[in-house]
Amino acid sequence: MSFSTLGLSDVIVRAVTEQGYSAPTPIQAQAIPAVLNGGDLLAGAQTGTGKTAGFTLPILHRLSTDKTGAALRNKTAPRTIRALVLTPTRELAAQVEESVRVYGKYTNLNSAVIFGGVGINPQIKLLKHGVDILVATPGRLLDHAGQGTVDLSKIEILILDEADRMLDMGFIHDIRKVLALLPPKRQNLLFSATFSDDIKALADRLLNNPASIEVARRNSTVEVIAQKIHPVDRDKKHPMLSHLIKSNNWHQVLVFTRTKHGANKLVEQLGKDGIGAMAIHGNKSQSARTKALSEFKDGSLQVLVATDIAARGIDIDQLPHVVNYDLPNVPEDYVHRIGRTGRAGATGEAVSLVCVDEHQMLKDIEKLIKQTLPRHVIPGFEPDLNAKPQPIQLRSGAPGHPNRGRPNGGRSGGNGGKPRAPGAPGASAGAKRNGPRPPQASRPARDR
Repeated sequence: MSFSTLGLSDVIVRAVTEQGYSAPTPIQAQAIPAVLNGGDLLAGAQTGTGKTAGFTLPILHRLSTDKTGAALRNKTAPRTIRALVLTPTRELAAQVEESVRVYGKYTNLNSAVIFGGVGINPQIKLLKHGVDILVATPGRLLDHAGQGTVDLSKIEILILDEADRMLDMGFIHDIRKVLALLPPKRQNLLFSATFSDDIKALADRLLNNPASIEVARRNSTVEVIAQKIHPVDRDKKHPMLSHLIKSNNWHQVLVFTRTKHGANKLVEQLGKDGIGAMAIHGNKSQSARTKALSEFKDGSLQVLVATDIAARGIDIDQLPHVVNYDLPNVPEDYVHRIGRTGRAGATGEAVSLVCVDEHQMLKDIEKLIKQTLPRHVIPGFEPDLNAKPQPIQLRSGAPGHPNRGRPNGGRSGGNGGKPRAPGAPGASAGAKRNGPRPPQASRPARDR
């Protein structure tokens, strides 16, 4: 099967071919024809399977070949937003818009991405010139709607990308506000890495007799990822991580911590061990977040420490190692974290450092993925079998946290890099169509 046999136009196939891709991934092979048919779609696929191209390619085809829409666009009438893609984080928003630009380069369509944490005035100017496909985070989109600087009344296609993450981050109220601004007659596409009960409930409210696609077992983890658990005492995690990095000669390691404070502390500790590390999370400035992502992508930064807020916005080809320094308190986040490696058929390794405090979290994760993960005790780091568990600080917005679901928290930005390829998503672009707009976060809890 090729992209041309799926019914895509020659100009789109040409752009895809130029990126080195000729055969669609399973999610693309099923989603593209479904979207081209014009009906609603509920699609689930693991991260790293080419989910973004599964909707960007067919919406580019539909909008660029629609003669009625083309006739409405002329030199005197400005472009109106015809397709809206909502994403939970700025990195993901920028990556999606980069895909739209790369694969739509030979069409007559244009696109833009808007997010918070950066000035709103350049975005207002961009929208005023007219946009066909808009990629946005919910909070900043509502900011524009409140100022009357965005018109959503002509939307033909709505895409909710990483819908499960948006619900987990407390965006459901923002999503409902956005839906109220859209015309009732439209095509709705809901893409999600996992299908939770909440996602099914949202789909029931949003989608009209949708086609349903799920190319991977619910909440499964990619088979090419080697997963292992290293039992360790809580105060030995940092020394163990340094030991693993040095003894195994790891050169590119993505490390996940539970909190922003924990990420900053770990970066400082690794630095004292002679290991170059930087952190990326919701409190980082625009320049710091851009610098960390850029250096990690090009291989000059050895360790990138991230919180779950950035888990689905980091796409790096051939990333060999992911480390769960802290286990996530949301089991599904484990799937998304380790999905940063083993992408597009490549092999990868996911290591989790687990102390006595996290034994229940580990049980929940293994129940979710229906696997018992192998335990490997590292000599010199044997855990104290008599240690007692202590309460774990939950990140703001997490299940069980008192502030979960409150509409607070940071705004979305973007990062620069390689475009997301159909089978192996790369990096991201920025708010303007002709160049990258780096990210910035201004509030701690969640991106907007």
